[in-house]
Amino acid sequence: MTLTKRIIPCLDVKNGRVVKGLHFESIKDAGDPVELAQKYSNEGADELVFLDISASDEQRKTIKDLVRKVASVIDIPFTVGGGVKSLEDARNILLNGADKVGINTGAIKNSKIITELMELFGRQCVVVAIDAKKNYLIKENVIVFSENDKKFWFEVFVYGGKEGTGIDAVLWAKKVDKLGAGEILLTSIDKDGTKDGYDVLLTKSIVDSVSIPVIASGGCGKPDDMVDVFRESDVDAALAASIFHYQTHGVKGVKSYLKEKKIPVRL
Repeated sequence: MTLTKRIIPCLDVKNGRVVKGLHFESIKDAGDPVELAQKYSNEGADELVFLDISASDEQRKTIKDLVRKVASVIDIPFTVGGGVKSLEDARNILLNGADKVGINTGAIKNSKIITELMELFGRQCVVVAIDAKKNYLIKENVIVFSENDKKFWFEVFVYGGKEGTGIDAVLWAKKVDKLGAGEILLTSIDKDGTKDGYDVLLTKSIVDSVSIPVIASGGCGKPDDMVDVFRESDVDAALAASIFHYQTHGVKGVKSYLKEKKIPVRL
């Protein structure tokens, strides 16, 4: 049986509002998180991701009240991330209505937390977010790619894309899979907000190196971008923000289009 591909709107939240940026910068307002969440749930989104994008950078916890309000108006799986450093942070998010916890900076700082989260809440609850960006300064212990005669590798970034870690994204993906992550949310910082398509090379490289589901994120500007990433990699889900928030495309319309293109989706 072919597994259906999931379409996941993303709410990047800052100061209680949904925002959208370019390469994780130049943030602009995109609406009210509760209203948008309800709309996407009603339109047939398969899941919803809520990222409190400045929580780690501002050294604070995710906004629980807002998570609870969003959870109360949707009936689809709900992943929440931002500022998760401990089991208690994760428990708070789950107690306020999330089905899964997203962790990025916290997992880089203390990779053991992935296993601890898995053991306490179950593997299906643990989503490791990986924000990756091309780095053209080649060093040891990285997987090197080549495009247009340029060599590069994919580096993991933390604190909302502000700080490089020196860690190779493909190798980190393999590690989080072994440590107990249930899923990877993979965002290309180079593609974020550009609306010119997902980073298929990055996505395919990570999908092919792990045994857990991967969500592609960063760069979706039209339904054909989803068609491309699904056809060219075995990615499990496509996440998008701009095309849904600014109403260039609705969730229903996107899924109907994917169906026409022979991409298995749940209508």
